[in-house]
Parts: sequence; C-alpha cells; structure tokens
Amino acid sequence: MTPRRSTRRTISVAIVDDNQLVREALAGLLRQIADFQVAATGVADEAFMHAAAPDVVLLDIGLVDDDSLRVATALNERAPGTRVVMMDLLPMDEDIVQFVNAGVSGFVLKDATVGEFVVAIRTVAAGGKVLPPSLTESLFSQIVKLTEPASDHTPDEVRITPREREVVALIGEGLSNTEIAERLDIASHTVKSHVRNVMEKLALHTRLQIAAYVRRDRPAPPANPSHPFVR
Repeated sequence: MTPRRSTRRTISVAIVDDNQLVREALAGLLRQIADFQVAATGVADEAFMHAAAPDVVLLDIGLVDDDSLRVATALNERAPGTRVVMMDLLPMDEDIVQFVNAGVSGFVLKDATVGEFVVAIRTVAAGGKVLPPSLTESLFSQIVKLTEPASDHTPDEVRITPREREVVALIGEGLSNTEIAERLDIASHTVKSHVRNVMEKLALHTRLQIAAYVRRDRPAPPANPSHPFVR
C-alpha cells in the first residue's frame, strides 16, 4: 500500500529574538514539525528578513537592541506577504493595540505549548488572526479596567527606580511615549519597558491608572486665586 502524502504545504518560519538561547530552542522545536521550514533565526535585521522571505515571522515584543514596533511596521510595509506574530510573556493592552494597528497577525505567549505555537503559525499562514484567550479577555475588558481604582497604596516591598519615577511623572502630565523619550533623551522602546515595569510593580493595567496614581500621590497645590492652575 502506497503511503499517503501530506497535502499540507511547507510553511517557512523566521524567528527574531535577541536571546539566542530562546530562538535556537524554539527553532529546534519547530524543525520537528513536518510541514515547517525554519528559514532564519537572528536579530532584527530587515535586509536579512527580506532575503529570507518567510511566510511567518515570530517577533519578540521586547527586543533589547531595537524597537519591535518599528520592526513589525517595516516588515508589514516591505514584505506584505509575510505574516508577523508577536511573542511576549505579558503583553499590555497598549502594546496589543499598537501592534494590531501596525498590521501584525497576532500574538502568542512565550509560555505557550509547542502545539499552541504550531496552531498560531498555521492559522496566520492561512490568512487568519490569532490571539490567546487571555489576551482576548484583556481587550474586551479594557474599558472596564479603565474605571478600576488604582491601589490605595504602594506596598512597601515595591521599589520604583528613579528613572521609572521620571517616566511615571511625565505620564501624569499627559505625555506620550514618544514625547517622554524626547524629554528624557532615551529610546521610545526603553520608555515602553519602563511603563511595563511600573504597571507590573504597581499592579496597574493602563496609562490612565498610572496618571491617576500620580495625581493621588501628588500633594494638592496651595489655594491661589490669582493663579488657579499653578501646580
């Protein structure tokens, strides 16, 4: 009896993560899938990615040496046939919205099973979108979270760094990540990293909650009828 041949087409996958151990381990697992071809692994080199021309790119959302949003946007513009899936441990609502607007095809959690990675890759390669259930819940509950009060106090064990305090203060003034980066002369993705750390430390979910936290902790200004808006 002649063995049945698989009707699945080969899907080429590229992995962009500046942690070599992570990307090589993931590549090794994906190479065991019969219809997958790991086309490339490496850092966010756009020329390299364009040459590889993969069907799917798994892109780490927290690149240390580059801005993941910039890379995702560039890939979407220069290689429209390539589907981009972001990898992260705990994506924030703000990140999800930004990357969806940049044209990515979905998100997969870094602690997902190999089977979940496989399903995500096959889904986006076929033109679909992927979002883990926990992130779907996050998106639908975003409006609810905006109304949740911040914690009444900062736990004693929470330690906010001086730079994080600067970022928090500027969020309280209504500045965007780009504006904060310009004010502090640091990269935009570094600001996003600080915002993420602050949210995790203070158990907050949105920038509005950070702003509310700043207003709550800021002493009330003295009454001055001549200058009612002086802080």
